[in-house]
Amino acid sequence: MTKKRVNVVTMGCSKNLVDSEVLLNQLEKGKFEVMHDSNDLDFDAVFVNTCGFIHDAKQESVDMILDYVEAKKRGDIQKLYVMGCLSERYQKDLETEIPEVDRYFGKFDLKAMVDELKVTYQPEYIYERKITTPSHFAYLKISEGCNRSCSFCAIPQMTGRHKSKSIDNLVKEARYLAKRGVREILLIAQDLSYYGIDIYGKNRLAELINQISEVEGIEWIRLHYLYPTKFPYEILPVMRENPKVCKYLDMPLQHIANPVLKNMLRHVTREETENLIKRIKEEVPGVILRTTMLVGFPGETEADFEELKTFIQETKFEKLGVFPYSNEEGTYAAKKFEDNLPEELKQARADEIMELQQQVSAELNQQKVGKTFKVILDRKEGDFFIGRTEFDSPEVDGEVFITSEKALEKGQFVQVKITGAEDYDLFGIEEV
Repeated sequence: MTKKRVNVVTMGCSKNLVDSEVLLNQLEKGKFEVMHDSNDLDFDAVFVNTCGFIHDAKQESVDMILDYVEAKKRGDIQKLYVMGCLSERYQKDLETEIPEVDRYFGKFDLKAMVDELKVTYQPEYIYERKITTPSHFAYLKISEGCNRSCSFCAIPQMTGRHKSKSIDNLVKEARYLAKRGVREILLIAQDLSYYGIDIYGKNRLAELINQISEVEGIEWIRLHYLYPTKFPYEILPVMRENPKVCKYLDMPLQHIANPVLKNMLRHVTREETENLIKRIKEEVPGVILRTTMLVGFPGETEADFEELKTFIQETKFEKLGVFPYSNEEGTYAAKKFEDNLPEELKQARADEIMELQQQVSAELNQQKVGKTFKVILDRKEGDFFIGRTEFDSPEVDGEVFITSEKALEKGQFVQVKITGAEDYDLFGIEEV
C-alpha cells in the first residue's frame, strides 16, 4: 500500500520551523511520507505554516497560500491546510477571503492538525522532531509567547503570554537532537530573558544552558533574542567560563534615541543600554553582539535617526539587521500614533543603516585576517568547504570559505587560519 504524502511549507522564523518539525514527526509516526519545503507536486495534503510578523511577511504567506490554491485547482494536491501565526491572527478573515483552503488552524493546534489526517496524536513524542536543518545544527525553542509590551509588535496577539518549557523536557529534547548528530544548538524564543520566571518564580536561563552543555555530543550552544530590559546577568559568567557556550549574543535593541524608545514602550533608556553593552563586554571578553534596529517609527525625527547612526558607528556591532517600521493593526502604536513617515523615507533610512553596517563589518572582518578560528562545516560548494565560526549563526551571518587538501565532512569542526576578508564573509585555509 502506497503511503500518503504530506508537504509542510514553512514561512517566517526559526520558531515556526520548530513547529513544522514537530508536526512532520507526528505525521511520519502516523505512517505518512513527509517532506518539507518540497517543490514537488502530487501531495495528498499540504500545510502552509504562515508568518504574521510584518506586512511583507504576511503578504508572502498569502501569496504562498494562493499558489497552492491554484495547485489544488489543477489537481496537483488533494487537501490544503493553513497553520501558524497569520492563521492564528486572521483566521476568520482568511476563511472568508480564501475559502478554497480545506481548513485553517491556529498556532497551537497540533493535535487538531494530526487528527484532521486521521493520525493518532502521540504527546509522549512531543520533544521529538523531524530535523529539517542540516543534521549538525538545530533550533531549540525554550518558550512560547511574550510578556513584553512593545508598542510596534503584534506577536503577543498571536502567541499569547510567555510560557516556558521545563528544564527537564528541554534537556530531554537536546539529548534527542544530539543522538541524531546535532552538534550545535541554537536556543530560541520570543524572549530568552524571561525564561523560567513563569514556572519557577525566577530566571533559570543560566541553569538551562549549563544542563544542556552537559549533553554528550553538543559542542556549541548559541543564544538568540534576549531583551535589554531586566537582562539576565547571571548568564554572563556562564558565557565566559563554559567553553560550549558561543560568545555570541543576539539582543535586538530597536533604537537608541530616548524619545523613540519611550514611544516604542521598550522600558529602557540610551544610558541603560550603553551601560548594559559595556557590562556584557567587560564580563565576557571577546563576545560579539548581534542586534536589530527598527527605523521609521511614527515621530522618528531626523535628529533621532542621526543619533541612531552615530550610535551604530561608535558601538560597532559585529552583526546588525534593520527593519523599516510596519504599522500593524491592533498594536498600541497603530492606535496611538499616526504612521506619518513615507514608506520611501523608511526604506531609505533602513538602506542607510545597512550601508553603515557594511563598512563596520568590513573593518571588523579585516582585523580577523591572520588569526585562527574554530569553524563548523556546513556544506561544500565547488572548490570550497563552507562553514561558520562561533561568531556566526546560520542563515543570518557571514560564512568562512575554506580550502583544504583533505576531504572534510559536514558537521566537522576544524581550525581555520583566515587569509582574506570581504564585507561579511571570510576566506581561510585549514590548519593541519
